[in-house]
This record gives sequence, C-alpha cells and structure tokens, in this order.
Amino acid sequence: MAEAANMNDSANGTWRSTGKPRLHDFAAGETGRGPAIPTPMSNNPKPGQWTNRMSHNMIADYKRFLMTDGEGIRCSLYVSGCPFHCVECYNSSIWDFQAGHEYNDKLEAQIMDDLAQSFVQGITFLGGEPLLNTGVLLPLARKIRERFGHTKDIWCWTGYTWEELMRDGETQDKLDLLHEIDILVDGRYIKTLHDSLLQFRGSRNQRILDVQESFRQGKPVVWAKLHDQERFIPEIYGKERAAGEGDAS
Repeated sequence: MAEAANMNDSANGTWRSTGKPRLHDFAAGETGRGPAIPTPMSNNPKPGQWTNRMSHNMIADYKRFLMTDGEGIRCSLYVSGCPFHCVECYNSSIWDFQAGHEYNDKLEAQIMDDLAQSFVQGITFLGGEPLLNTGVLLPLARKIRERFGHTKDIWCWTGYTWEELMRDGETQDKLDLLHEIDILVDGRYIKTLHDSLLQFRGSRNQRILDVQESFRQGKPVVWAKLHDQERFIPEIYGKERAAGEGDAS
C-alpha cells in the first residue's frame, strides 16, 4: 500500500517543500530497461504499473501543418497526462490527465480532413504520454490506417523505452498502438543529457526508432534517416580567437 501511495503522490504531481517532485524507481533492481534507465530525474515504472485507466481522454492541444514534430509537414495531437514527471519537462503543464478538453467527433473530423491534404505527410502523437491515452489514440490510428493506409505516417513520442514496452507484463493496448505506429521517439527527457543539436529529441538517451523494422528484428532499430547536427568550429576561427586573447594581454 505504501508503494501505491507513493505512485499516486508522484502521478498527481505532489511536491516536497523543497519544490522538487517526488520521483521513484518502482522497478528497483531490474536491468535492461534501455539507455540511461532508471534515471533519478523521472519516475521509473514497473511493467504494467501505469495503464490507460489513468486517462480521461483529454486533449491538451492540436496543431496543424507543422514541420517540428517529425519528418515533413505534419499534424500534431497532444494528449493530456504523464506520470513520468521528467525534471525540467518542456510540457509539464499537461502532466495532469484532466488538463485541456475532451476528445470529440468534431476534432477527429478536423484531423481526418487535415490529413487528407496532399502536402501533409502524417500525424504525430505527443503529450503528455500517448501510450497511456490509447483509448483515444488507438481507435484514431486504426481509422487513419483504414482511410489512408500507409500513405500517411504516424509518429509518436513516449517516455517509455522500447525495452520497457517489450517487458513481460506490459499492457496489450500499448503494444497494439505500437503496431500502428511508424516512428517512435522513445525514452525520458534527461536534462543532464540535453543536447540542442539532436534531431527531433531533447536528450542523448532518446532514440528515433523504426517501429515496424524493430518488430521484425526483435530489437530497437534506429530510423534510417537519422541525421543529428554536429558542432563545427573552423580552425581559422580558433586561431583568430587565440590571437585576439594574446593581444588583450
């Protein structure tokens, strides 16, 4: 019961007097959970510990025709609610599963109309934690496949790692949604691993995975188009800077 209370404290955003969230490793001692997991900078769940029963089918935001949330021009659906509580999370305002507004038929019709535009490559599921909002996203993903097949791709961000999702005891709905997804950006945001040059992700532990190829090979397979930026300081700039510092002395 104490563990359940701790989970509820963390999932509901209870804060210590220090102003820091209570973060827990609920699977202490378990190995092989993916890059940099467990981390002291987020909650770390046991398999099947968090389920879509936490969801209230709430949507924090829907954005049309972006180029920031994956490859090409996309539509982005932000679901509400996330119990990972990564330190310095960019979207901490929507950790609450009751934030935003309820998903409805009007929004779904708008999404389908937007995806029908020839210049739109696909849709991205973000949050919040999409894999805890399968009550909304799994039916939507199936409707997208039924109407568009694979002419529109589906990207998804998740705090879970691929290895965590493959553990025995994880809920089937998460795997069902994964089977509809093309590209998965996996793993918690870890602020000490932050790197502004990474493609479509915030910290170096996170990966961009080809989901269907990962299923075929039985291991996480990195997206073939991965292209992170590199820091480049021309040699001449270093010489000029050194000369300037010499003059100043």
